[in-house]
Amino acid sequence: MPVFRFSRTPIETRTLAAQLADPACGGYAAFEGWVRDHNEGERVRHLEYEAFEVLGVREGERILAEAMARFGVAHAACVHRVGELSVGELAVWVGVSAPHRDEAFRACRYIIDEIKHRLPIWKKEQYLSGDSGWVNCERCAATPAHAATPDDTPTDTDSAAPTPGARAHDHQR
Repeated sequence: MPVFRFSRTPIETRTLAAQLADPACGGYAAFEGWVRDHNEGERVRHLEYEAFEVLGVREGERILAEAMARFGVAHAACVHRVGELSVGELAVWVGVSAPHRDEAFRACRYIIDEIKHRLPIWKKEQYLSGDSGWVNCERCAATPAHAATPDDTPTDTDSAAPTPGARAHDHQR
């Protein structure tokens, strides 16, 4: 069963990875997204994540289930932090176990791209200059990288219009 959740405390990756262990699976892939010290030319002091958690959990579980069905993986999980995070802290973790590595890699990539594209999560960056800026899911008008491959079907959110005045960004960061 796919597991998606939000956490206000640091993410324990070893515990999560152990929960995906399965003797029928020879492939395991994980993605860790850390808070970096810069974005779009600004030096970042720390981040604040907010989420519409009830909707986010539902959509997150839907994304994990899609990945399991699409790529034939046995187990998938994702944890996303909310609250204030310092530079270097783990903000999001995705883990997948599958019979083979290719399915695990592809499912992991699909999950993180879709999480960034579809979940109601907002990020407020606090800059060293004293300024701050919100980055939210409505800015994600670009098609996720995995959707450009021939065997992946684009989602209905791929045509979302950008927020007026939003700067372009890519989903690879």
